[in-house]
Amino acid sequence: MKCDICGKSEQFGHNVSHSKRRTNHRWVANIQQAKVIRAGKNVRMTLCTRCMRTERKTVKTV
Repeated sequence: MKCDICGKSEQFGHNVSHSKRRTNHRWVANIQQAKVIRAGKNVRMTLCTRCMRTERKTVKTV
C-alpha cells in the first residue's frame, strides 16, 4: 500500500551481518485507513501514521 498524501510505501534493502553477508529485507510503512475531511466531505484515505498525526494537528475547529 501507499500513503495518499506523502506517497510513503515499503522499501527494500539488505540486512548486513558482521561478516558482510547480505540478506534481503523489506521495511513496511505503517499504513492505515482513515476518514479525513476534504473539501467539506468525509473521504476514506490510506495514510501513514505520520500524516495522520500531522492532519490531526492542522485541522482547524471553528
